[in-house]
Amino acid sequence: MGSITALGLVLLVLMIIVGGRQGITSFLSLVVNFGILFFTIVLIAFHLPPIIVTIVSSVILLSITIFWSSASDNASTTAFQASVIVLILIVIIIIPIEYWAQVGGFGLEDSEELEGLSTYVGINFTKIAIATAILSSLGAVAEASIAIASGLDEIVSQHTEIKSSQLFIDGTVIGKQIIGTAVNTLFFGFFGSSLALFIWFYGLDYSFGEILNDKVFAAELIAIVVSLIGVVTTIPITTWIMSFRLKRLHKSQLKE
Repeated sequence: MGSITALGLVLLVLMIIVGGRQGITSFLSLVVNFGILFFTIVLIAFHLPPIIVTIVSSVILLSITIFWSSASDNASTTAFQASVIVLILIVIIIIPIEYWAQVGGFGLEDSEELEGLSTYVGINFTKIAIATAILSSLGAVAEASIAIASGLDEIVSQHTEIKSSQLFIDGTVIGKQIIGTAVNTLFFGFFGSSLALFIWFYGLDYSFGEILNDKVFAAELIAIVVSLIGVVTTIPITTWIMSFRLKRLHKSQLKE
């Protein structure tokens, strides 16, 4: 048994113990999402448009992640709608930024690993960088949207007569409480994944300016900043959609 298989079995057992049936569902969604990501890589390798393939895969990944959660139908629908809107905003932001920054491809730090290999694979690596940044933001966006939507849905279920304006205020309060955690989660993930790179920079006596202008570091930093923007914009968008749905529900009840 390999180490990855052993870790996967430990994760499955813990998810069953802690989450029960929902733990099994979450584990299955993880496996399915991995399959979709692998299929996305295959499609891009076969020279299909990377950005289009990534956007379609992102919508599928968001739907699986959100609708396979334990949230109610109302919360799941709201979270999915908000996540898709944020996804569109991220695409609009990341495409010009990546072309402007010119961080696609490999940096000098990758030369040893690439020695003897051909990089002429016929794929635009700037588009690959765009796809990477989009996929990197999905988890944080889905987590933030489902957290806000579930919290507001619970408020609505407990206080059926609450006004949409008050619900929007409550959503803002909830968003302020989770935004710090979400931001720090992304920051620690970035620092942990780039730890070896930072050690490399220190060993080679890179200056602060050289670090900021390094292609590998800049690509990672752009992806993290875009993810942060996605998380921050998810909060008001999810809150607004839930408030709008509540307002429409009240109008339909008055008509009846």
